[in-house]
Amino acid sequence: MTQYIQSILQPRNTIDIKYFPAVGLIQEISHLIKRLFIQTLRRPSSLLSGIIQPLLWLILFGGLFQNAPVSLFTLETKYGPFLSCGIIIFTSFTGSLNAGLPLIFDREFGFLNRILVAPMISKDTLLISSSCFMIGMTMIQTLIIMLFSLKIFNYSIQLHQIYIFFIITLLITSSISNISIGLAFILPGHIEFLAFTLIINLPILFSSTALAPLSFMPYWLQLLANLNPLTYAIESIRFISTTNDWFYSSKVIKTLWFNLTLWQIILFLSIISAISFRSIKKIISNKLE
Repeated sequence: MTQYIQSILQPRNTIDIKYFPAVGLIQEISHLIKRLFIQTLRRPSSLLSGIIQPLLWLILFGGLFQNAPVSLFTLETKYGPFLSCGIIIFTSFTGSLNAGLPLIFDREFGFLNRILVAPMISKDTLLISSSCFMIGMTMIQTLIIMLFSLKIFNYSIQLHQIYIFFIITLLITSSISNISIGLAFILPGHIEFLAFTLIINLPILFSSTALAPLSFMPYWLQLLANLNPLTYAIESIRFISTTNDWFYSSKVIKTLWFNLTLWQIILFLSIISAISFRSIKKIISNKLE
């Protein structure tokens, strides 16, 4: 009987991580993502709230200006399709802003200490797994909001435009998720974390071009909108959805200082994502030492 129990407790597959470190890293990341996925299935309120909140913005705010003259905000499109592009990016922003919430609860309940004392190959898997999980959940939320906006405002996009939508959304989600995970290690508790997210949520929205174009804003608000990365993501997918013949070299946005093409915006968002990852990785390494 004792031998039978010992045989059950033996690992099914043994991998020499000395020669295959990448396999060990993939196992660590996949198991941490699986744990976060199980938590979401048991408590789906965070996933549902990330869909309901932007959907309410889309329905209520879009209905408020449904009969407004087209020239009130923009000369090219109606306000419904104009708003939906901003709400799509706002969905990815609000979803990725909560990426650090599971980590901060693990830290308060003591489970994070158990993970840290485990024989992990690299502590970077905490950042990578949390970021990958939140990117996946946020992309699901964004896809649902996109389908709702197409149905509500009765407009269509081409298949070749969708992958640009997801690339830009992926870059924004990655950047904000990394910052949120870093805040989970910096802030003292979940109360401060939630207060921080509540404070910056609406200012980030109103200081972007999600609800109105740059030309509709006063000069001081245009300065803030030009410094907001959401503005460039919103203008990119808005340009793609309203333009049939577009190229990567097409001019997308005219800011107070310079004009940016589509590929320059993608490069700019990629640089922000890489800088945020490196910076938060360094912060986490200093915290865990």
